[in-house]
Order: sequence, then structure tokens, then C-alpha cells
Amino acid sequence: MTKRQKIVRLSLVAGILILAMLLILASCGGAKKVDAKPRKPVVSTGPETQLNVPAGYDTGHGWEIEDVSPQYAVASATGLVAYLARTDQSRYQLRTLNSATGKAGWWGQAWRPLAPVDRYPRLLSVTKDDKQYFVTWSYGRLGEFAVASADTLVSLDIYDAATGEQRRVEVPWTDAPNISGTGPGILISDGKAVSAVVDPATGEVSRTAPGSLGYPKGCPNCKKLTEVRGVTPNGLLVSGAKEFWVRGGWFSRKVAPKGTEPTSGVPASLTAGHVLAKWQKKKGQKDAATHDLWVVHALDTGKAVAQVRCRKPAISSSAEPQLLPSPDGRYLVAGRLAFDLDEKTGYCFEEPDGTRPLTLTSVADTGVAYGATSARNATDALAGGGNPVQVDLATGEPDPLALNVRLPSGDTNGVGLFRWTDGKDRPHLIAYTRRTQN
Repeated sequence: MTKRQKIVRLSLVAGILILAMLLILASCGGAKKVDAKPRKPVVSTGPETQLNVPAGYDTGHGWEIEDVSPQYAVASATGLVAYLARTDQSRYQLRTLNSATGKAGWWGQAWRPLAPVDRYPRLLSVTKDDKQYFVTWSYGRLGEFAVASADTLVSLDIYDAATGEQRRVEVPWTDAPNISGTGPGILISDGKAVSAVVDPATGEVSRTAPGSLGYPKGCPNCKKLTEVRGVTPNGLLVSGAKEFWVRGGWFSRKVAPKGTEPTSGVPASLTAGHVLAKWQKKKGQKDAATHDLWVVHALDTGKAVAQVRCRKPAISSSAEPQLLPSPDGRYLVAGRLAFDLDEKTGYCFEEPDGTRPLTLTSVADTGVAYGATSARNATDALAGGGNPVQVDLATGEPDPLALNVRLPSGDTNGVGLFRWTDGKDRPHLIAYTRRTQN
């Protein structure tokens, strides 16, 4: 080989090497643009998993997703279901899909929560001025070298449910928080009198000092065991050892239901627009020693909307029951209690002696509710505990279901939502279409 041929060959080899290096640099250099439409989650349109469910749902039609958070949230106005998916070892992403079809909706940016990476961040929904939001939150330290409670905070990501527009709000917080979205604001509290409210539309944070909760005059019990319970359109809902009030608004003593002790009201649970409270019946009534009155009050006025008597002391107002609405808001279920707000009726499902209570887990717009007798709580009933039943709230008569029937944890936009964990410990969310009634 001549000297000239060697030079040509070396030049060709060098050129190939330079081209290869340029290709590698082109593929690795710079930040990758996040796709507006990431790859679709694992969704089946069968769905593949065929659970034994109430006859009101069709297991041949619906959708299924796997490896998702145990919690989900629903925005009825948009028809979207939101859930959390893990994108890598430490990051999560809020994703949505159409509840009727399973078609993917908008996806949020992936982020790293403050909570330990082995736990999903929390997820809830909140409505303000008829606009719905999804909210994810975590609580923890700012960094690896944070010093105890001085550097802890609540980190919230607030998403417009219709568009996916995302806003982050961080609130310094010293103790483990209680967070709820039942009102027009996101309530952060310590389970007592310390609270902060985040406006989902603006991200503005407002705090009310424990001494400025608007304690009603002549109410010594209001200043004992004081707790901020929720956010109403007119202010904070606050309770004491007995009695409750809206700061700057109505007072429970003034709206006590007929036949009850006016100073005995204790709120148990809230949902958008209503609060459920327990009242003692007036002394001297024949069942005052054995029964309490459970009343649904309108949050804006305090007016009693529906009520039912239930045996005591079987229900603890501090832990149970939790209000769950039907998608259209007409029906409410709470443990063994159920209410039809249009008809202003209520039911307490238990034996005359208070035994074998029915724990309800969900209710559809049709007025059909599902639950189980002899279950410890709603979580136990959804996991298969107790004896499953369904109740038509038009009649109030429970009908037993087969023992192996799985209960829906929710109902929205014509589908029932079911949680299930497979043999590989992967959580699934399954939607079965609700059958039309003839």
C-alpha cells in the first residue's frame, strides 16, 4: 500500500469516527422535551379482569388500569377520573382518563413528593364556584439536612380538572396535617384549632388564629376541644366539646332540630354543601336514653335537610360515619346511614337492638346503594369483609348479594369503580358500565 493510500484510508476512518461521535452527541446532549402526550397507561377496554360484582354492572364493558394509586378522585363536571402513577423510583405523575370510555385525558408533570418514596402522595378533589380541581399533597422536610419541624411543610399541587393547568403551593407546617377538600377551599389543620386554607383558584393561603375563631357567646363548651372541621362558602366550620358554628355565620344552637337538646350538636362529617351532625334527644322522650338523631344540615344556612334516629352509642361521631354523595348530590350515605335530600328522608340500617349494622360504601344517581353487614368499616367492606348487600333508597329495603361479590367504591358517569389487587400485589382500578334500567 502506497503512502498516499494509507493517508486516504486513515482520513476515511477518522471521518467515520467523527460522524459516529456526532450522532451520539446528538442523541444524548441537551434536555429532552417532555411529550405533551406521554405513552398511554396500561388500559384495557374489556376489561380483562372479571370480578364478581352486583348485577347492576356489566363486566363485559368498561376499562381497567393497573399499577396505580389506591386513591382516585372524580370530577363529575368534566367526566374525568384522576389517579397517580409512579414514573420512576421517586417521582409520580397525576393522570386522568374519561370515566365513561377509559380514554386517556391530560397528564401533569412528574414530580418528587416530600413523603417517603414507598408511599403514594395523597389525592383529593375540591370545588369552588362550580369549578373543579384535583389536588395532590405530601408532607415532609425540605431537604436531607432539614432540622426537625422547623423545615417541614405541606406541598400541594393543584390542577384545573378541565385543563390540567398546574399550580404548586407550599405551606410551612410543624405537625402532621389533616387535609380535606370538602369546601370551596383546601383545609389544612392540626386536628385542633390551628388551620390554614388554600384557595384552589389563586393559591392564596389564609390563616385564622385559634383565638379568632368567632366563639359564640354563652357557649362554654365551644372553647373546649375546639377543632376546625371544614370550609364553607361563608367561613370556617368549627366545633367544641359540644355545639358547632360557622365563623361569622350560623350557630348550631340556633338551628337545633325539633325534639333535640339545643346544646348537644356534634358534627361528624362534611361533604360539599352539607354537614352531618349527631344530636341528643330531649330528656323525657321515650327513646332519649337509647337513640340519637342524625341530621344533615345545609352548610350555607345550617338548616336541617334530612334526619333519622339511630340507636346509641353504636356510632362514634369522631371516626364514623363519613359522608359519601352520589354523583348528582341527591343521595348521601354514611356508614349505616343513608339520606335522600330531594325527598328529605333518612334511613338507619341496623337491627332494633343496634346489632348487625350495614356499612354503605357508595351510592349511584339511581338511588341504589351498596355495602355490607357485619363489616368493621367501609375499608373492610370494600376488601370483602362482612356480607354484601344492595339497597334501593326508594324503598329502604336491603337485598343480600352473593358472599363473593365485590362492592363498588364509587359510581360516576354511568360506571361503577372497583379497586382490586392482583397476585403480584399490583393495585388495579376497574370500571364496569352500569346497566340501564328498564
